[in-house]
Amino acid sequence: MTMLTRLQPSRLWTFFAQICQIPHPSKQEQALSDWIASLVAAQKLSLKRDAKGNLLISKAATAGMEHCQPVILQAHLDMVPQASNGHDFSRDPIQPYIDGNWVRAKGTTLGADNGIGVAACLAVLTDPSLKHGPLEVLFTVDEEAGMGGAFALQPDWLQGKILINTDAEQDGDIYMGCAGGLEAKLCFALTFEPSPADYQTYQLQLTGLRGGHSGLDIHEGRGNANQLLCHTLFRLQQALPIRISALNGGNLRNAIPREASALISIPTEKQHELTTCLEKEAQLLTKEFQHSDAGLQLIASNTQTVEQVLKQNCQQQLLAGLVALPNGVISMSHAVKGVVETSTNLGVIKTEGAKLTAVSFVRSLTDEGRLHLRSSFSAVASLSGAQCLFSGDYSGWAPEPNSPIMQITQQQHQRLFGSKANIMVIHAGLECGLFKKAYPNLDMVSIGPTIKGAHSPEERVSIPSVERFWQLLTASLAAIPTEEQALN
Repeated sequence: MTMLTRLQPSRLWTFFAQICQIPHPSKQEQALSDWIASLVAAQKLSLKRDAKGNLLISKAATAGMEHCQPVILQAHLDMVPQASNGHDFSRDPIQPYIDGNWVRAKGTTLGADNGIGVAACLAVLTDPSLKHGPLEVLFTVDEEAGMGGAFALQPDWLQGKILINTDAEQDGDIYMGCAGGLEAKLCFALTFEPSPADYQTYQLQLTGLRGGHSGLDIHEGRGNANQLLCHTLFRLQQALPIRISALNGGNLRNAIPREASALISIPTEKQHELTTCLEKEAQLLTKEFQHSDAGLQLIASNTQTVEQVLKQNCQQQLLAGLVALPNGVISMSHAVKGVVETSTNLGVIKTEGAKLTAVSFVRSLTDEGRLHLRSSFSAVASLSGAQCLFSGDYSGWAPEPNSPIMQITQQQHQRLFGSKANIMVIHAGLECGLFKKAYPNLDMVSIGPTIKGAHSPEERVSIPSVERFWQLLTASLAAIPTEEQALN
């Protein structure tokens, strides 16, 4: 913690170091929320908490800026819990450390997404030297696991007319649009029979993949452990009399899964053939993903013989359905060059008793893209005998090229850094799309520091970019015009 507080801006990094000490994975933000409430009370600021747990903090304008347009700063409180060790995100603090020009965490996600944004908002609230008009700070909950806080936002809660979202992840970019999202869940009913005699059981593991953010990293073609293991099992089934008992992989719909495993059984006399097939599969995968996932491993280890296996017809239908699920980039945008328009990520596969659930997360800049994939998932479910459930459907944030706050932020970027920022649309689910539903007249922009490897233990944030983000944020707040100036 002491190391981070030496960085600049000190106030922001001090708050981030404190946030790292408070567990706050999605749906477990209460401790962080209570800590913020205590901090706000000490500052004698107004705080409201809605039924969902969102916080709204109000701060009066600084002297001379009382007539400026009111602004809302916004960040989400939760973080994605991913670890390469035995970290307990409900109890254990994040352990950040400095690595050159980056801050990382020991074996886990760092929570810079969106902890740096939260820290920046708190720094604005507590810094008496800053200039700004009437200010609201909105902290939402449950963003990473379904945007529950944004969905629950009431239409009469916010007074501001301008919203600055702090959840972007690239220094030098100003975001004016984002993808919408949809969760697709396929539920397969499983039927079992006693394990055949003279069968040996193995645990088959696909590990060592990089994972990552299912929106920001999807275009890189990284391996999806769930998809790859399903394809491997499908091919093994065609070559050998394998029987499957369980299949599991991933734990978050919006993270590209890094690991997946299956319990498979095979006749004792076929063990050598299994080894040969797996070696060929491993070679194929290693070659295909040598650039994106150099640590990939396919490992089979003996385990206790299972008592039951899937019935043959159930296994065949299940694997056919899982292999047929769409995954990865579906289409690129024609309107915004170089931006993914529609994608989907097979984030979670889980076997529980007599049911296997496969959860995918769809992203698209267009409503048509989400509808297209909705039809695809429904068709796969129909053909494979699964039940298909959809939830959390939300539209994207449509770009507004003439946005006044975007122009202000661009002007400040040019003044501060001597260059224009890139005006971007992000293939990720910023909450701005949902804010537009409750507040259709909000003028919005999204900015942030450079964060790499979000939603994976590789997550890191650029130290120099955090200082530039802070400079841009505070300069933009100071440049907000009065109501009269805005009308002119």
